This record gives sequence, C-alpha cells and structure tokens, in this order.
Amino acid sequence: MTKSIDKRELADFRSVGPATLADFRILGITSAAQLRRADADRLFAKLCRTTGKTYDPCVRDVFAAAIAQAKDPHLPEEQRDWWYWSRLRKRAQAQSG
Repeated sequence: MTKSIDKRELADFRSVGPATLADFRILGITSAAQLRRADADRLFAKLCRTTGKTYDPCVRDVFAAAIAQAKDPHLPEEQRDWWYWSRLRKRAQAQSG
C-alpha cells in the first residue's frame, strides 16, 4: 500500500539517513508536511546558526533532495539523490560568479 503524501516518514526519503534525521530534529522538522513548506538554503543557514557549526554544503543538498521528495511523491529517481542537487547548486554558483 502506498503511503499518502502526509503519512510518509522523513526516514522514507532517499538520501535521508540518521545524521539528516538528527539535523531535522534540531530544526524542528518532524513531518513531510513541514518539509514541503521548507527551503533548503534557509534550513541550512538555520542549522549552522543554531549549532554554531559550519557544515559541508552537501548537507544543504540533502535537504533539497528531501524537500523535493516531500513536495512530489512521484519525483524522478535521479532527483531523489543529494548529488543531483549538488550539481545544480554548483552550476548556479559557477554562473553567478
């Protein structure tokens, strides 16, 4: 049986493992519904600010992959992997300067 969009657990998303689940707890994200309304850049900045640590930007890419899956349960397989979002981020950074 397929889970409805609001019933999926964060751990159901590809690219989301124990470390990301811990980050989501720090950020107060406990459901797919909350994640659907999130922004990867803002979550990443909040995580760094809240913990006082500097994280690898790939953490932001994991957030982007999870958010995309929360928004679209039929997301193409390739877009469920964090490295897809890393390529997009790096391309955008290269174009901006």
